[in-house]
Amino acid sequence: MIIGIDTGGTFTDFFWIDPDSKELLQVLKAPSTPANPSEVIQKEMQRIPHDFSTIVHGTTVATNTVLERNGADVWLLTTKGFEDVIEIGRQNRNDIYDFDVDRPAPLVNRKQRIGVSERLAQGGHTIQELSLSPEIIGKLRQVDPESVAICYLFSFLNPEHEKETRRQLQDAGIDTHYSLSSEILPKYREYERFSTTVVNAYVSPVMDEYLANLQSKIDTDHLRIMQSNGGSMEAETARKNAVQTMLSGPAGGVVAAKTVAEQCSLTNVISFDMGGTSTDVSFLPGQILMTGESTLDDLPVALPMINIHTVGSGGGSIAFKDAAGVLQVGPQSAGAEPGPVCYDRGGVELTVTDANFLAGRIPQSAIFGGTIELNEEKTEHITGKFADSVGASTTQLTESILDLANAKMERAIRVISLEQGYDPGDATLIAFGGAGPLHACDIAESLGITEVLVPLHPGVFSAFGLLWADVVREQTQTMIQRSPDIYRDEVESQFSQIEEATIKDVQAQGIARNEIVCERYVEMRYKGQSYELSIPWQEDIIEAFHRRHEERYTFRHDERAVEIVNLRLRGIGQVNKPELPSKQLHNREVDLGDFPKQVGMIAGEESALPIVPRSELWPGAFGNGP
Repeated sequence: MIIGIDTGGTFTDFFWIDPDSKELLQVLKAPSTPANPSEVIQKEMQRIPHDFSTIVHGTTVATNTVLERNGADVWLLTTKGFEDVIEIGRQNRNDIYDFDVDRPAPLVNRKQRIGVSERLAQGGHTIQELSLSPEIIGKLRQVDPESVAICYLFSFLNPEHEKETRRQLQDAGIDTHYSLSSEILPKYREYERFSTTVVNAYVSPVMDEYLANLQSKIDTDHLRIMQSNGGSMEAETARKNAVQTMLSGPAGGVVAAKTVAEQCSLTNVISFDMGGTSTDVSFLPGQILMTGESTLDDLPVALPMINIHTVGSGGGSIAFKDAAGVLQVGPQSAGAEPGPVCYDRGGVELTVTDANFLAGRIPQSAIFGGTIELNEEKTEHITGKFADSVGASTTQLTESILDLANAKMERAIRVISLEQGYDPGDATLIAFGGAGPLHACDIAESLGITEVLVPLHPGVFSAFGLLWADVVREQTQTMIQRSPDIYRDEVESQFSQIEEATIKDVQAQGIARNEIVCERYVEMRYKGQSYELSIPWQEDIIEAFHRRHEERYTFRHDERAVEIVNLRLRGIGQVNKPELPSKQLHNREVDLGDFPKQVGMIAGEESALPIVPRSELWPGAFGNGP
């Protein structure tokens, strides 16, 4: 027995497959408990009459820890003279015309960044021996830090100084969380490496406490945590490497979209996950696309992760007037507490869910999460007051709120499709999340998409994806080579060493050797470029890079030298996947006149909307909607 549990900002979703049930697919949805995300899990697991050998969990703990700035008290040890790297950052500016840029404060304040006497050369050999002074050790022993990040220059080529520093601190009795840059991200670019390591040091103690508490309250043989790269890992590993869970929940949705796309023989799909707080989108051209360039609250996190673009547009996104009196929607969200007005749980600010409810797109008899009955009278009252304040009718206001939310989500899809060389019109939109299917047709029409797929149980689809997540460990190693002198034997030899270490890591997660497969990638660029493209390692690797560069940027430079910068190996421990139930195909029309109707708004006009139970939409059913 295996169950997927996805904790979101508004609801926590449970998905499992029951071999004793005729329907097999079982779901449960409950309001999240933001103050303690494990509370709802413990409570709802007691309601499920099964014992689960494996729980796969998608969690927002690490993400929220950074966004809310309530992580561990971190001390940073770094090469003397480089104490300010995480604060100086790079000269990049997201908005070059903004004269009042307010950069977020670094996660480690200046007094807690300590320069250590040591130095490695760019080849990895020692220039200056490590000298961890008694003053540094005494200071750390005195403050008893919650977490220590160790980031030395060129440690990705030679990790010994970082490891020796940890050994000396532990021998001195400083028992705490340690994050070493040579273990978290052993690749060049010190700012991104330092930042990723510091983020891990900041969130790992919080994740450690959360998972320890969860493990003590639930009974299971294996608790696995979803990673940002689309794989899972045992909770014990996640407690030390929490930075790898930054996109834990959204990654489950993309894995689910890929699973369904394969079963439906679809090549290009867009994963469109609209939840209560945000919308996550990803383009899948026959495979899950990865990126090593990501930020969280303007902090670089340079680990391999699924290429997901997130915008603050969800069912709980709040509508408000800005300083100029113009209507805006999001990114602020009503969340689970108090939630939208229609939930009748204390919310007084109008949200996208309220607009959908008043537009007749949600049945008046709907019970959200199995417990929340919608309050139409209260919603109409607050909407009317808001409409009066902006000089609009209730209908105009609700339509405007939905249009603004749709525009934000449409732009997000353009970022992961058109801006990366893919035509959204060639893809099927897989719409899920609690609110995704409500907006799918509007989004599809705006982008020229002709096919929308709404999966079974779309509100818990990300939890469904957790059941299909293999155990994955990724290793990256810097190895710079330049054409025409790319030595395949050296690359193959280095890959073999990385593969051996990666396989051991996956085996430590409880996976047998014969269930492990490894994928090899190289990160490449033209000489003189600053950033790389990830290319599967293959025979004609230079031509493969030229082709991918042309797909991504519309041009190629066959005459320019090409560089390999990093090697990346993905070790996949294949887990047993549940078998999905199948149903007979019946191609016959659904007579929409047989179903009850309610008045709703479609394209600015009132229309009688038939309410059709999903059970009546058998495989192959067809009919004309409003």
